[in-house]
Amino acid sequence: MEIEILHEIVIIFALAVAVAFACYRFKIPAVVGFLLTGTLAGPHGLGLIGAVHEVEMLAEIGVVLLLFTIGMEFSIGSLMAIKKLVLVGGAVQGGVTTAVCAGITYLMGFPVNTAVFIGFLMALSSTAIVLKLLQERAEIESPHGRAVLAVLIFQDIAVVPMMLVVPFLAGTGGEAGASLLILLAKAAGVILLVIASARWIVPQLLYQVARTRFREVFLLSIIVICLAVAWLTAEAGLSLALGAFMAGLIISESEYSHQAIGNIMPLRDVFTSFFFVSIGMLLNVDLLIQKPLVVLAITIGIVIIKALVAGLAALVLGFPVRTTVMVGLALAQVGEFSFILALTGIEYNLLPEAIYQMFLACSVLTMALSPFMIAFSARMADLALRLPLPE
Repeated sequence: MEIEILHEIVIIFALAVAVAFACYRFKIPAVVGFLLTGTLAGPHGLGLIGAVHEVEMLAEIGVVLLLFTIGMEFSIGSLMAIKKLVLVGGAVQGGVTTAVCAGITYLMGFPVNTAVFIGFLMALSSTAIVLKLLQERAEIESPHGRAVLAVLIFQDIAVVPMMLVVPFLAGTGGEAGASLLILLAKAAGVILLVIASARWIVPQLLYQVARTRFREVFLLSIIVICLAVAWLTAEAGLSLALGAFMAGLIISESEYSHQAIGNIMPLRDVFTSFFFVSIGMLLNVDLLIQKPLVVLAITIGIVIIKALVAGLAALVLGFPVRTTVMVGLALAQVGEFSFILALTGIEYNLLPEAIYQMFLACSVLTMALSPFMIAFSARMADLALRLPLPE
């Protein structure tokens, strides 16, 4: 019996190894290599991958495991310590980015509802890419890393009200107010469950599992906790990624967190590669060839606007100029949740097909630029410090 997805996995991994090796030789980040793999193998490239939906499902698992490991490196106490960064920094970054991008889009001749919706799309950054890069560079606990994490958490939560507002923008809003109240109640229930699990349930459970000394049972228990909490938050209307992060926080409160991270890392790396490949598949090479200057100009514009606004958010929070520059460059790309939100916009006729294709091309390019921007952010920050800025 032939399993189609197995054929696709072999192609993806074989091509990813070749591209990643070439990237290593030219000192290009591995994330860019995976994006290139998706572009080459996807429907807009060589068309080697047919089971695109299956690959996207594996990519979802990759994002879940990535955010799970990030959560395990934190704790509920450390998260509470950055609650001001989440609320204030996230609100400034999301609100100002939406307003600026919506204003520019409106001045370009688009209707108000479409302009606001495009503002929503631009307000989100890539949780998966940014946190993976910061984790690889051991910068999650740095001042700019904590600020970036705080803004990304706010964005993951903000996706939900954005989705609820879409019908109103399309003029078909119904019982969204009641839906929001129900959603808030569910979210509160999930948060209480997470706190209870972190303090009483999971530590005892892992203690009993660890007593068996069966590595397989321990690994399966960790995966069950991760997927169960992610599923619960998804059922409550929140994102899988946010649920996975909360599951990681639960594990971080136990004495077995380091052992859990060591066991889950290989699985995370394998599945996360599918995420980057699936993003690369979205890049329409034909559009890039037909309108290279337009795509490049829009991409650069997005990066500049997002970097400036994210830097402003860090400045409002009282961070020094160096940290401000690093935060701005880290959050200067469009996020993966924007793709999900864009599909909702197409469903409600808020986003024309031509604009959607342009949005995909520019967004993927901003993601491809992220490893370079984060790698050079410290140097850029040092250059900014030499400028004659007012005290």
